[in-house]
Amino acid sequence: MSLQVGDKAPDFTLPDQSGAPVTLSEKLAHKTVVLYFYPKDNTRGCTAEACSFRDSYESFTDAGAEVIGVSSDTVASHEKFAGRHELPFTLLADADKAVRKQYGATTLGVVPGRITFVIDQEGVIRHAFSSMTNVGAHVDDALAVVKQLQEA
Repeated sequence: MSLQVGDKAPDFTLPDQSGAPVTLSEKLAHKTVVLYFYPKDNTRGCTAEACSFRDSYESFTDAGAEVIGVSSDTVASHEKFAGRHELPFTLLADADKAVRKQYGATTLGVVPGRITFVIDQEGVIRHAFSSMTNVGAHVDDALAVVKQLQEA
């Protein structure tokens, strides 16, 4: 079962694409976080989604949000993926899929899903969107929610 709007986002610490530990609560102390789970580096849909977040990255940062991608790929895979596509945001390696399970970011309970959460600075989920195919909506919908939070 995926987390829903209004739920408290579980805290976690995972390594980023350089191997450095990243803790969600530390990020939330400074900004709203757009946390997106995706199935796999270097696949067509995941590359399109990552590049969409990249292309809108400045809009997210201008609205006070940080974008963080999560998959079960390795730190080394994330480093290559981020470099190849010039991704300016953090990618986290959830090797044992523990965080994915905490967030319910699976399809049919087993397949790694494509789910985007917008988490406010209080740690509350303000938006959750799940679609394996509509990658553009992940970015557009999240940005709209981030802008609403900024205005509030």
